[in-house]
Amino acid sequence: MSDLSDLAVVIPTLNAASHLAATLTALPRVGEVIVVDGGSTDDTAQIAARQGVRLLTSAPGRGRQLAAGAAAATSPWLLVLHADTQLDAEAWAAARRHLADPQRHGRAGAFHLRLNDEAWQARVLEFGVRLRVAMLALPYGDQGLLISRRLYDAVGGFAPLPLMEDVDLVRRLGRGRLTSLAGTATTSAERWRRRGWLRQTLTNLRCLGLYLAGVAPERIARIYGR
Repeated sequence: MSDLSDLAVVIPTLNAASHLAATLTALPRVGEVIVVDGGSTDDTAQIAARQGVRLLTSAPGRGRQLAAGAAAATSPWLLVLHADTQLDAEAWAAARRHLADPQRHGRAGAFHLRLNDEAWQARVLEFGVRLRVAMLALPYGDQGLLISRRLYDAVGGFAPLPLMEDVDLVRRLGRGRLTSLAGTATTSAERWRRRGWLRQTLTNLRCLGLYLAGVAPERIARIYGR
């Protein structure tokens, strides 16, 4: 089984101080860890510095930040993680298997989503995500994305979008170059708790529908509140 020395973990941040330290601490030994900050006014940059990871700055917008982080990485594999997302041991084992198997190198992989909340609404949302991935082949960024540099470059990488950068990239990959990986990406449910489970879910669905209908991501970002 392969180790993870060929892997760069790229994490976009914006005022992520409440989550970043835990996410960085939970990482196993990898080749590179790159945090790309979009102008935080909290302690995000200081946390990254204390953890000893590479810190880049970028204009805000997750697509821009991720593109900058991927461009700076020198490893042949990329793992995109949100600042409030952690992979479990099974997911890291699946990542190692993916890197070790040349037959899988033509596919990107995403993990199963879990929200860090025991509310029944969280389980319903997780089930909905599984359906979305199975039916539409649309994993979101909070599920993590493991992709080889070669494949990333072949599809054109992340576009400099303020929102929907994850959907944009996986649509260019297409179902044939995506796979579901074993293991769980546990993501903060903070925005659902803050905005309300139903309201946040409907907002997400509205934004996806608008994007698929061709509405500009900049307009969708205003609707989302980013």
